[in-house]
Amino acid sequence: MSRPGHLPNAGIMRRALQYAKDFGLPVVDHCEDKSLSSGGVMHEGRVSLLLGLKGMPALAEDIDAVRDILLAAETGAHVHIAHVSTKGAIEAVRRAKNEGINVTCEVTPHHFTLTDKYVEGYDTNYKMAPPLRSEEHLEAVIEGIKDGTIDAIATDHAPHHHDEKALEFDRAPFGITGLETAVGLAFDQLVHKGIVGLERLVEMCSASPARIFGLEGRGTLKPGSVADITLIDPHLEWTYRNSDSRSRSRNSPFDSWNFTGRAVATLVGGKVVFKVD
Repeated sequence: MSRPGHLPNAGIMRRALQYAKDFGLPVVDHCEDKSLSSGGVMHEGRVSLLLGLKGMPALAEDIDAVRDILLAAETGAHVHIAHVSTKGAIEAVRRAKNEGINVTCEVTPHHFTLTDKYVEGYDTNYKMAPPLRSEEHLEAVIEGIKDGTIDAIATDHAPHHHDEKALEFDRAPFGITGLETAVGLAFDQLVHKGIVGLERLVEMCSASPARIFGLEGRGTLKPGSVADITLIDPHLEWTYRNSDSRSRSRNSPFDSWNFTGRAVATLVGGKVVFKVD
């Protein structure tokens, strides 16, 4: 498994897939054609035009996703597309799966919750890569979750010091924290709205990631499996506040958001490492 990132050269990507196949490993790619997105700081569209910010077109993700899928088909290897965010990329994955190509993908909570309209206040906590997309793409993400095209949920957790984010929008780094709000957003935006059931949510957050990355003894509660367990109260009402975060970084756009559904305890190897006070 490679570290998630972009491989600009199709030849290198092809070779990576060939090698990875011999070891039964997936290659993870952040799909972004830099020749189209270079210098961009948000989704290219009406909002970026109004704000006077250089955009990152959805096409930059679409092209790389299609390239990776074609290479996976040619090599027979497994490609995993990280934090998918565009309608075109999701449609490409859907077609590929229907054709039996070995491709999987994941989505982040912020991409099934927020759109580029949130950037209107120039708050750098809404600056991420892939960028927040338009409503059309958010709807495609929801549909991809609903019909099973999207395999997993991943936070793309990217902590930054306050001083790094406290810059002009085009100078601040990409990325937000996401671990502490992932469960709350998944319940509010997916489960409580009837998009997916609890069983499907558990699959996307646990069983599917374990399957995709070949993690033996994880993602299951079978006897003998590793006791990495999260206990969740789906009805617990709570408010996330950056000031109460357990992270040293507070770059979350969800400060003061109210949620229903929370992780109340976490076990790692059978040992309790977190418990709600």
